[in-house]
Amino acid sequence: MYWDLIVLLLLVVAVVLFFKRFSSFVYLIAIIDIFLRLLTFVSNNLGVPELSSLIDKYFPTSMMGIINRYSNGIINTVLMWCLFVIYCIFLFYITRTFWKRK
Repeated sequence: MYWDLIVLLLLVVAVVLFFKRFSSFVYLIAIIDIFLRLLTFVSNNLGVPELSSLIDKYFPTSMMGIINRYSNGIINTVLMWCLFVIYCIFLFYITRTFWKRK
């Protein structure tokens, strides 16, 4: 079903409405992607079949997995490049924070 896409869109809308900053949106996308990748790692390496099947059934592998599931063609390519740009901006924010604290 579309529950993963619906939850993602609701989170994005909530962050945009409450925080109203682009950096909050970038951090949200990065946090969601890191969380999904951690779940995928646990699913693949823990060795508990019940937990692995539960995670594989209800959680996508990453943000790219969500994009690939619900789009194709040129829209998929554009969304992937947008995600790449968001990751680059996230890297800039993290690096800037690291150098400011040093």
